Amino acid sequence: MTIRRLSLTDFRSYESALIEPGAGFVVLTGENGAGKTNILEAVSLFAPGRGLRRAKLSEMARADGPGGFSVAAVLDAPGGDVDLGTGTLPATPDRRRVRINGATASATAFTEWLSILWLTPAMDRLFTDAPSGRRAFLDRLVLALEPGHARHASRYEAAMRARNRLLGDEALLDIEWCAALEVQMAEHGGAVAGARERTIDALNAQLSAQPDGPFAKAHLALEGWQPVADFRAALANGRDRDRAAGRSLTGPHRSDLAVTHLGKGQAADRCSTGEQKALLLAIVLAHADLVAERAGRHPLILLDEVAAHLDPVRRVALFERLAAGKGQVWMTGTEPALFDAVADPAAHFRVADGRVNRA
Repeated sequence: MTIRRLSLTDFRSYESALIEPGAGFVVLTGENGAGKTNILEAVSLFAPGRGLRRAKLSEMARADGPGGFSVAAVLDAPGGDVDLGTGTLPATPDRRRVRINGATASATAFTEWLSILWLTPAMDRLFTDAPSGRRAFLDRLVLALEPGHARHASRYEAAMRARNRLLGDEALLDIEWCAALEVQMAEHGGAVAGARERTIDALNAQLSAQPDGPFAKAHLALEGWQPVADFRAALANGRDRDRAAGRSLTGPHRSDLAVTHLGKGQAADRCSTGEQKALLLAIVLAHADLVAERAGRHPLILLDEVAAHLDPVRRVALFERLAAGKGQVWMTGTEPALFDAVADPAAHFRVADGRVNRA
């Protein structure tokens, strides 16, 4: 799928903007703070979740605007154009609205049309920050392969929060209701854990099949909590412990993604910043190939300021790999020269003063 037209209204730094790229590369250049990442964030909203910044919806509306925002796109699809739209109304700035071909839909419905992957500078800390960031990264990879993962993850979280409230207040505690919530946690938590394991297994197979090159080879694994034969019973047996802790201490929300640099036999969090970036790129590129094989469509890839952190050899190798994937790739950078090696088809845009113009 290719975004043929993207329009923003009162989104971040843009009162209005219209971008009409083609297939292949979409290169956005401009000074720091010009609004390049805002465009990538707008595109990332055509996926379930809160986008690549994980910001509140109310923060996305233009500061001196009416209070709401809209992002719309036209996709080139095999069966004809598909119109996508999302945004908020001024009266409900934290309530997301989604429309597909004019009809109201849920954000998870976007996955029927698009798979979106991204890398941002903030993700350079992925291997050294808290496990929650690595779980979110893994779940984004899972979602592109198994769209139902979002539903299981949200229902698991909702049941867990409700159980935590019950256990935390003796006046509210209802053992039968708690048991019913644990059944839900076991059902949806088991589905979450299974989907993560399948994705990791498939990615490891894809990564091991990649030829040696300028990007590090990675191996993925789940650490921490592991699936148990009777998750529901484990939850029931752990009520007293969870009540004392004030939170659930068992479940897939306690797992962590571990990544190893195979060439060095070293955990990613002990690798250099450059090696960590190379590991992330290797994972994303392998995942893009996997999505293309499984879903029969190339994922849309968003790369924020990625070229500046690569030496010329790796930069050229990255562009070649992305071109071979034949999907639409949106990239940002401060200097057009960073993208001299980008092959056609490519659309270049200059971002400045809240405007986007073809370069």
